[in-house]
Amino acid sequence: MKLKNLTVAMLLSTLPTAGAFAAAMDRSGQSMSAFLQPGNYFEAGISVLDADVSGKESGTSLTQRNIGDMADSYYFPSAALKLQVDNKFSFGLIYDQPFGAKAAYHGDNVFVSNPSDTVLPQATLDKLAVATIDKTFNSLTPEQRVGAALTGKGVDLTTPAGKAEYDATLNAYKNDPATQAQIDGAVKQGVTAKVNQGIADANSTLGKGNTQVEVDTQNISMIVGYQPTENWNFYAGGVYQTVKGNVSLRGQAYSLYNGYDANIKETGGGGWLVGAAYQIPDIALKASITYRSEIDHKVEIRESLPAIGAIGLLGPEAAAAAVDIANATGKTTITTPQSVNFDLQSGIMADTVAFANIRWVNWKNFSIQPLKFGLVSEAIGNLVGRPNGFDLVKYSDDQWSVTTGVGRKLTEKWAGNVSVGWDSGAGNPVTTLGPTEGFWNVGVGLQFSPTPQTFIAGGVKYFWLGDAKAQTGAQADGPEYVANFNDNTAIAYGLKLGYRF
Repeated sequence: MKLKNLTVAMLLSTLPTAGAFAAAMDRSGQSMSAFLQPGNYFEAGISVLDADVSGKESGTSLTQRNIGDMADSYYFPSAALKLQVDNKFSFGLIYDQPFGAKAAYHGDNVFVSNPSDTVLPQATLDKLAVATIDKTFNSLTPEQRVGAALTGKGVDLTTPAGKAEYDATLNAYKNDPATQAQIDGAVKQGVTAKVNQGIADANSTLGKGNTQVEVDTQNISMIVGYQPTENWNFYAGGVYQTVKGNVSLRGQAYSLYNGYDANIKETGGGGWLVGAAYQIPDIALKASITYRSEIDHKVEIRESLPAIGAIGLLGPEAAAAAVDIANATGKTTITTPQSVNFDLQSGIMADTVAFANIRWVNWKNFSIQPLKFGLVSEAIGNLVGRPNGFDLVKYSDDQWSVTTGVGRKLTEKWAGNVSVGWDSGAGNPVTTLGPTEGFWNVGVGLQFSPTPQTFIAGGVKYFWLGDAKAQTGAQADGPEYVANFNDNTAIAYGLKLGYRF
């Protein structure tokens, strides 16, 4: 059963849409198939994803409003060049955009700003107000209470007449319960007014607009391969990766962070990959395993948090901390995750190949905590049961994904395939910035080869996205959530051009 011609023609085992919608921020799937093609080879492709992710407020949300589609469509290109230097050594360049996110909330829900939003849940503010009023009032001595009461009436305590009135009133305060009650009531009313005004001022600093996120990465992998025999290929290389992005948090779901903006300036970092492949060309058998390392990015994040002064509601020490946080400077480390890809294909009958891909991504160790975001989280952590603070984005599980299918050569110029895929997701509940948990998908693809050296391949995949509970950073590692996202779908399209020379 010789399948040499099919091996040359069948590139649909890794469609351009392979990782278009995966767990967490996984996009491209980081395929190595181009580097493992025979001879000299070049390809370029583009994938487009259109998802519909909608839900409903639930959990800790006080309302139960519907949430419209928050998943923005996006596209990402890819390209690869592989050169067979001689019969022992090969060199390759692979460009892709492995990780990313793009979403925006709209309408009337807890992820869009509203004039009635508060810096903390209203019940929390009510408790804080009562505690602050009582603490402030009880800290006043009788002399201070009388002075405050007379000043509130417009009495000038620096004049002889004012001092005399102060002495008389203080004497009455200490000896007349009715006068004492009247003065205490007036003073407490004044303290209450100041506390309420402070809360109102804090609420007025909250952001306007809607929650949105856009994160982009770019990868260039430079690979050297060594083929000691026709069957074996050992390869390794360096990876240069850039990351940039913008995040805006709005709406009651984020309370004090309503109005928070983070701009991640584009920056680069280096990593590496290593792998091995085994093949028997005559029967179209090819198996490969590839490990990609973590990549650290020390990024400068420009953060804006207009409501930071509201921390002062927690007391004088918190107010001082707010000033320090506002002036804090430094870089944030973002580490993109390590991963492993295992690919297998084999001829199963004349002109027919079965293929499979298994991918693991270490999202469980991934988190993003911008500097000021983290400092604020530590200052308010006790209020939400997170005394050590919390992250902007965090995932609780690693991602596992499997794609398997069958490809068939239809004619000398045409080939096609069908596939089915599954993705575990990266935990549930999951971040409000990407509220789905894994998927199932089915895909079909078609390839046309006008000449033995060239081809054009296209594919489409339909995704059934996993239901998820969405939680804010302050709720991570717990069961709390603010919305449910159910019965969502996506569709992805891919196009790839290839040339052998």
